[in-house]
Amino acid sequence: MSTARYLEDSRQKVDRALTDLLPRETVHPARLLSAMRYSLFAGGKRIRPILVLAAAEASGGKVEEALSPACAVELVHTYSLIHDDLPAMDDDDFRRGRATCHKSFDEGTAILAGDALLTLAFEVLAAGGEGIGDNIRLQMVRELALAAGWRGMVGGQQVDMDSEGSKPELPVLEYIHTHKTGALIRCSVLLGGLCANADEATLKALGNYGEKVGLAFQVIDDILDVTATTEEMGKDQGSDAEKGKVTYPGLFGLEGARERAIKLVEDAKSVISGMDSTGRLAQIADFVLLRRL
Repeated sequence: MSTARYLEDSRQKVDRALTDLLPRETVHPARLLSAMRYSLFAGGKRIRPILVLAAAEASGGKVEEALSPACAVELVHTYSLIHDDLPAMDDDDFRRGRATCHKSFDEGTAILAGDALLTLAFEVLAAGGEGIGDNIRLQMVRELALAAGWRGMVGGQQVDMDSEGSKPELPVLEYIHTHKTGALIRCSVLLGGLCANADEATLKALGNYGEKVGLAFQVIDDILDVTATTEEMGKDQGSDAEKGKVTYPGLFGLEGARERAIKLVEDAKSVISGMDSTGRLAQIADFVLLRRL
């Protein structure tokens, strides 16, 4: 199966599972559920949940047992996008080619929709899936909490806001990218390994892979903010520069940023070369780079 076919088949599996998780908009409170669905099914390639499935397979597990943690990761990711787009944060009007949640509904509803998706993620993860023991579920809940909280995405977002308009510095830039974007990607592959009962050595390799792919993902996003059109991005082009954000192209130039992304992807593939029997993790790493550079 080609990489494109694998990614599409996996995306469809995740979408079906997510569809089953959320009540229809006819359930009360309908406006809140409508906003949750609007954002959750706004498109996107579902790279994070697909990484959960691929890591589970690479660790000898079953895709079916990895669907619950995969959905939990996507719920957290979608919540973060809703909140990042708010006027108090990045103040974006478009996401994935259409109006952001607070533009389509209102700010209060958008905040609550994000809150609801975040808490639903932990409900889903705590319930676990068939074949996942209580101890593993507890470990997965902890990993997701670390990735989503002040040690991860929330901390990265705060430093990102604090750094707007400041002189670019590499330690600050890597802190922002490693925490704001990389933490959840690293968590995704760890959850896949955990639900497959991977050993410590495998989990360490997965964690290293996730860190490198996560950083590469954000470096490429920085590049696209400069080189891609608004239509290609699905959001306002050039918004990072306009807001004075710290970025890789701003620090190293476009060519230097591209070289950094290529090196990160190669290092990521090297880390899991001995365990990625299906080759899917390596293919996803290449997809992150080649599809977007």
